[in-house]
Amino acid sequence: MQVKGFGMLGSLHALPFLVGMAALLGLLPVLHSHGLEPQYMMATPPSQIYPKVVHGAVEEEITSSPPISQDSHPGTKHPTNNSFPGHGKKRKIFPVLDFNYNHVRKPFEIALWILLACLMKLGFHVIPTISSIVPESCLLIVVGLLVGGLIKAVGEEPPILESDVFFLFLLPPIILDAGYFLPLRQFTENMGTILIFAVVGTLWNAFFVGGLLYAVCQIDATELGHIGLLDNLLFGSIISAVDPVAVLAVFEEIHINELLHILVFGESLLNDAVTVVLYHLFDEYATLDKITFTDIILGFLSFFVVSLGGVFVGVVYGIIAAFTSRFTSHIRVIEPLFVFLYSYMAYLSAEVFHLSGIMALIAAGVVMRPYVEANISHKSHTTIKYFLKMWSSVSETLIFIFLGVSTVAGNHRWEWTFVISTLVFCLIARVLGVLGLTWFINKFRIVKLTPKDQFIIAYGGLRGAIAFSLGYLLEKEHFGMKDMFLTAIITVIFFTVFVQGMTIHPLVDLLAVKKKHETKRSINEEIHTQFLDHLLTGIEDICGHYGHHHWKDKLNRFNKKYVKKCLISGERSKEPQLIAFYHKMEMKQAIELVESGGMGKIPSAVSTVSMQNINPKALPVERILPALSKDKEEEIRKILRTNLQKTRQRLRSYNRHTLVADPYEEAWNQMLLRRQKVRQLEQKMNNYLTVPTHKIDSPTMSRARIGSDPLAYDPKPDSENLPIITIDPASPQSPESVDLVNETLKRMSHLPPSPEEDEDEEGLMMRPKEPSSPGTDDVFTPGANDSPSNQRMMRCLSDPGPRPDPEEGDPFIPKGQ
Repeated sequence: MQVKGFGMLGSLHALPFLVGMAALLGLLPVLHSHGLEPQYMMATPPSQIYPKVVHGAVEEEITSSPPISQDSHPGTKHPTNNSFPGHGKKRKIFPVLDFNYNHVRKPFEIALWILLACLMKLGFHVIPTISSIVPESCLLIVVGLLVGGLIKAVGEEPPILESDVFFLFLLPPIILDAGYFLPLRQFTENMGTILIFAVVGTLWNAFFVGGLLYAVCQIDATELGHIGLLDNLLFGSIISAVDPVAVLAVFEEIHINELLHILVFGESLLNDAVTVVLYHLFDEYATLDKITFTDIILGFLSFFVVSLGGVFVGVVYGIIAAFTSRFTSHIRVIEPLFVFLYSYMAYLSAEVFHLSGIMALIAAGVVMRPYVEANISHKSHTTIKYFLKMWSSVSETLIFIFLGVSTVAGNHRWEWTFVISTLVFCLIARVLGVLGLTWFINKFRIVKLTPKDQFIIAYGGLRGAIAFSLGYLLEKEHFGMKDMFLTAIITVIFFTVFVQGMTIHPLVDLLAVKKKHETKRSINEEIHTQFLDHLLTGIEDICGHYGHHHWKDKLNRFNKKYVKKCLISGERSKEPQLIAFYHKMEMKQAIELVESGGMGKIPSAVSTVSMQNINPKALPVERILPALSKDKEEEIRKILRTNLQKTRQRLRSYNRHTLVADPYEEAWNQMLLRRQKVRQLEQKMNNYLTVPTHKIDSPTMSRARIGSDPLAYDPKPDSENLPIITIDPASPQSPESVDLVNETLKRMSHLPPSPEEDEDEEGLMMRPKEPSSPGTDDVFTPGANDSPSNQRMMRCLSDPGPRPDPEEGDPFIPKGQ
């Protein structure tokens, strides 16, 4: 029973393949019986579809019958049906029905190819065992090879993926989907690394591969000496660029972490400008008799013109699309159409001037998205999202299928030396370029790229249909080796897609490379992200270092103050970013709750009458704030301006050698140091008098301890000469009230007794000190009755001894202290 069930399940899984094959077999007899042109999407002249009207005859567009296919021949003119007798066409048995395949040939074949692509994609995902082992791009290429071989087996020429079809119809949906939903924060934070890999890495690959291939061609045994340096450099520029379609197809299946994905995919997007410039530059140089120094300078400037020009075109169309979406609140149906049309117009406008169409599409999508999403409805946003995903998926499927079909249909010239050398040099150039550039980039990155990351970046440099289409664009009159170039390009594409694409998933698991975790963004994460952005911006302002956080904050302020008011309609232009994100999260959670069936108790459809009977709740009355007069407001502003710190002022970078000296700084530092010493002494004295210590007491504290408690210590024979400390319990025991008098020295000097000696002539007494007058130092200012010996004794007691190692919280001590 299990075997039978498994067989039935396998037959159901293979159903999409059977339907696709049936659709293809249904197309082949039509192609074979009517002798159609083999080229894909070749336009049929209008004269062959609609016969010309005889001069002088009356044309009847509605009543005229279609031409008969058996008698139709290119160039044959059929008279129209008119009212004159004897001039009518041959009467048919049933005058309405007819067979005219040429009339619907082009859209019918396009629809059939799209249907075949969708069925193949459905079949791969129905059978999980195949899709888990082999990438989808590899399977689609295999299907293309089978379809091309089947078409050729019945005696027809398979269609070829023409460059215009690829660049004008198949590539823009994929790039628009990637640019519109680009993770902007990760892209901008790694912009420097991406630009280095895209610009410097692509230039290195092009010149390295082209130069070494030229050296190989100069070997006499290869018999390729007729291929010059410019031809090899042109081929190197075609084969050096990483393909975004192949990278998307492979990296989305292995679920690599966000950093590696944005580095490789960002490189594949931004290297388009370098590839376009190098391709057109070497193509132009190959037709010139002499290359001057001016041509080289202009070629170098072309990099900036092509890249920045494409970005400028995309920004202009993005702003126009955002401004147009302000006025679509009454016609929600056409909102998605504006996004598609303006983006496609940006791509075509850039291609008109040979600018970077890919960068124009990315710039248009990035610029228009935040403003368009604030203006359009949620249904329009869902339409844009799923239509772009569907369109890009179908285009990607067609590209890989036609790569396989074009491989069968193309003219190939196999040169072992050139093809194998191209493959080896591409791999070596990629590895050396990634290692060298990463060594330089890690000197400036906070999060370093590990050796595992470098391996994945080097191994993920896949080639795809862009290289094939650029090679197909070469004119055979100027490049006689076009067939050999195409053969080498297809070989490199198949190796990178099949070998590297199939083995990168096991290697990621083997190396334990960090993968992407599908986590939903929360409002807590958004709050902390914005808090860290503000914190880092404030730190840069305090240090006087203007990094990317400072310029990002400037751009956000300009956007909030000016741009949002012009491009966003209604109150949404004044809505804070955090509140907008909260509303978006609420809407998303509500939709997920409804789709999951969590609101099953709510009626699926509420009638209009019941909705009208629901009385809306009365809005709460807003609290009336007291109005302030203009004078009062101006007074408050003046107080805030004078008392609050100006955080946006320009500050120089901190340098202790360039600080301006403050005349009162040294005096303040001395006073602070004296206060700190007194506090340390007070803490030590309190510890000595209250808590027994395990350390060996100093001579001064030993005398104080013996004098305070003579019964606890046996006096030594020579203790008569030691000073005695008498403590009054009623007086506050503070170090400031301690006064030591050496009685022996006083008796020897025969000084007159002081008022303190009259009170107690036995030794020391602790008493509160008189409060100091304002403006004087209350620590070391000598009193009127203080003798020099008292001052010296106070200095001895206040000396804390050897200073310990400075701690983190100690104040800065000037050099002269």
